[in-house]
Amino acid sequence: PDGRDVILIGNDMTIKAGSFGIAEDDIFQKASALARAKGLPRVYIACNSGARLGTVEELKPLVQIAWADPKDLMKGFEYLYLKDSDMAKLPPDSVRSHTVSVNGETRHVLDAILGLNLPSTKGGIGVENLQGSGLIAGETSRAYDETFTLSYVTGRSVGIGAYLNRLGQRNIQMVHGPMILTGFQALNKLLGQQVYTTQDQLGGPHIMVPNGVTHELVANDQDGVEAILNWLSYVPETAFSVPPIVSPTDLATRKVQFRPSKSPYDPRHMLAGVHVDGDYQAGFCDEGSFKEYMEGWGKTVVIGRGRVGGLPVGIVAVETRAVERHIIADPADTTSHDIYEPQAGQVWYPDSAYKTAQAIRDFNRGENLPLLIFANWRGFSGGTRDMFAEVLKYGAMIVDALVEYKHPVTIYLPPNGELRGGAWVVLDPKINPDQMEMYADVEARGGILEPPAAAEIVFKQDKHVLEMMHRLDETLQGLDARAAKGEDVAKAVKDREKLLLPMYRQVSVMYCDLHDRSGRMKGLGAIREELTWADSRSYLHWRIRRRMQENG
Repeated sequence: PDGRDVILIGNDMTIKAGSFGIAEDDIFQKASALARAKGLPRVYIACNSGARLGTVEELKPLVQIAWADPKDLMKGFEYLYLKDSDMAKLPPDSVRSHTVSVNGETRHVLDAILGLNLPSTKGGIGVENLQGSGLIAGETSRAYDETFTLSYVTGRSVGIGAYLNRLGQRNIQMVHGPMILTGFQALNKLLGQQVYTTQDQLGGPHIMVPNGVTHELVANDQDGVEAILNWLSYVPETAFSVPPIVSPTDLATRKVQFRPSKSPYDPRHMLAGVHVDGDYQAGFCDEGSFKEYMEGWGKTVVIGRGRVGGLPVGIVAVETRAVERHIIADPADTTSHDIYEPQAGQVWYPDSAYKTAQAIRDFNRGENLPLLIFANWRGFSGGTRDMFAEVLKYGAMIVDALVEYKHPVTIYLPPNGELRGGAWVVLDPKINPDQMEMYADVEARGGILEPPAAAEIVFKQDKHVLEMMHRLDETLQGLDARAAKGEDVAKAVKDREKLLLPMYRQVSVMYCDLHDRSGRMKGLGAIREELTWADSRSYLHWRIRRRMQENG
């Protein structure tokens, strides 16, 4: 109700198609630097044509052509020049030239056109605008590190305009606002044929949503403004303060009603709640407060912002169902075709690991959000294709992002969830002990390998299972006694072992499973506390609030 102070930067498409010249770069940089100095949210409304391109207009009617053969122009030309009389009219630093004499005429052969003191170059026409683009690119990168940055792409955003959106990281894209580096006409000329027909083929929503550049897609400017305001509602007044705790729509003490199952389920139901047979089952977040971002990228991970008892939090959760990654065909490559890659639930792939690291950085910078990770990963996808696709690099980026985190981080293993091997490693609180705490539901599991795989190793491929049989089974004990007396009971022993093996293998799996339970995690100090799902919301709300107070 009191409103918010923000620094708003936008392009004006009515002035030279919204292009960036020296003056525009200068005011952009100063406004962004002001946002950094005051810690205010910096919102950029992007609709532009990139760096401004122009020429020295005053020379166009003066320039002369030295034809190789004036009688046959198809033989080409040798150079461009100015007449001596025209050269005398120009101010200093208009051109760089050298003189030649042709048939008694003094010619000023053009070596370079500067136009430094001519009206048409005011505001920049070339490389000086690229310098300005570098200025605001560096400024935007610094702004992302120091305050909250958000871009709304309401129309085409070209070259430096597209880079500014990515450097600010958080992007809302309107369906008719492509982000491109070069126009499709220029690419067609480069390729020597008509390949692309629209800018959307290069940077429309079907490109920028699946690759994670776009965090949220909207249909029109009305929805775009609402999306900006909704995002700002999770953001602190300044980068130096904590996010606002609003009057909760749900009491922090209410129970969590939706319960994650052992079979695959939609994690959004766990977070936001769901209507089942006409009855509403409340999720972990306040009703109506969870908002998902980057939905179309790295689909094995769910990223969003929500509230828990009015407390804003950044959320990372795990998709437990199988999903599909779509890689589109490139019109420039006639041999390419759409590719659909299946991805298993509860697994980090290169795209979803990168998405996780990106979200953690976003929550930490400018948003100052407490981070809540519902950890339910079986591990990283380490196959040939994914190793080549740099899953190791992106997994390491998760650690880098957590090391830098300056606000409370809560890792919670939900009921029927599990955290295994490398997935545990990149989330362990020892990465950042000042900020990270780990909790496990009493029905959660954690360990190096899943029990069936662990049992095969630690029971020496049934060697110890057979020893257990002979130690515990009365029939085998009797057969062993008879064998000790010299009787030939080998076939009877083999038959009995074969009969009991499936059941005893289940015993070995259960034995390994008992090592992975929350009780052992708590006993070893690997987690801070065991929680019950229904009461976890209340416990974590107050625990996070206390840690925020302790952080000051």
